[in-house]
Amino acid sequence: MIINPVLPIWLLALMTAALAAFGIWQWIASPRGKGLKRVWALRVLMALLLFTVAIRPTIPGEGQGPTVSGGLEVYFVVDTTSSMAAEDYGTTYVNDEGVTRHQTRLDGVKADIASIAEELKGAEFSLVTFDAVAVQRVPLTSDVTALQSASNVLRQEITGYSQGSSIDAPLELLDTLLQEAVDLNPDRDRVVFYLGDGEQTAGSEPEAFDKLAGYIAGGAVLGYGTAEGGPMREYNGYDDGSVGTYLQDYSLSPVGDAISRIDEDRLKKVASELGVEYAHRTAGDPTSSLIAGIDVGELQRDDGEPDQSIELYWVFAIPLGLLVLLEVFPIVATLRELRATRRTS
Repeated sequence: MIINPVLPIWLLALMTAALAAFGIWQWIASPRGKGLKRVWALRVLMALLLFTVAIRPTIPGEGQGPTVSGGLEVYFVVDTTSSMAAEDYGTTYVNDEGVTRHQTRLDGVKADIASIAEELKGAEFSLVTFDAVAVQRVPLTSDVTALQSASNVLRQEITGYSQGSSIDAPLELLDTLLQEAVDLNPDRDRVVFYLGDGEQTAGSEPEAFDKLAGYIAGGAVLGYGTAEGGPMREYNGYDDGSVGTYLQDYSLSPVGDAISRIDEDRLKKVASELGVEYAHRTAGDPTSSLIAGIDVGELQRDDGEPDQSIELYWVFAIPLGLLVLLEVFPIVATLRELRATRRTS
């Protein structure tokens, strides 16, 4: 059995622990004989059921649909820290509501992923993102549409959860993924595209990427941003990240917008350690030069079998829904009583 959490597992665990602890405290404090202990016990159970639904337990299947592969694996590694929301990429644009917006570094990342994937059709693609934690958003797949759908919805990390940035955050996960890939298909070629701004705000120096060099046959480190830098909007996790206020730098006097600047020296160092080229990216830059010499290989079609994966979250969602109804019914009854009282008064 595997899990596919809708939010980082540490965040779900923290929220559930807080809710359960509050419920247990209320259960202990509730007087006996009035049914309140039963109510709070059920609420603790609701928190646990909600956690189980949110981690999406799944029994994986072995089958998969039709695929076309040329034997090349492409790993996109994307920085999604707050600095990637800096508005110093490309130009301004007017959205559907007629509001002027500025392109962010992540806008450039999305455009480049789409272009590279289109030019390397037939390869298998994986998408890894990193901020406070590194996550594989898309396992290896030859479905370009699935990759683009996942990359199009990328957002910077939620501002309140930001813990600083370190350019080596994906190193451990990448090492594991590439080792497993080599063990599974030792004859395949693999390339890595690292997309970020090189900003290092963590206190320690980043680890070297040279231990990954032996796994890959190419790729590139792509840098986004400018030396002048740009401001970054806050992101609350609900909107598209373009409506929040700008992050503030409280070390300034007076306080002003925090400015993020690209660190090309660090990006070039990562490229050197990986044994690939570094390229600074601006709006409209073609990607053809980035894939020069990368061979997808002879395309082979595999009809495959239907995916038999079984998601089990609904098993826990049913009792959760019933418990929610038990909470709703008394509220509805109380509202009716209040309405009746107002009519008679």
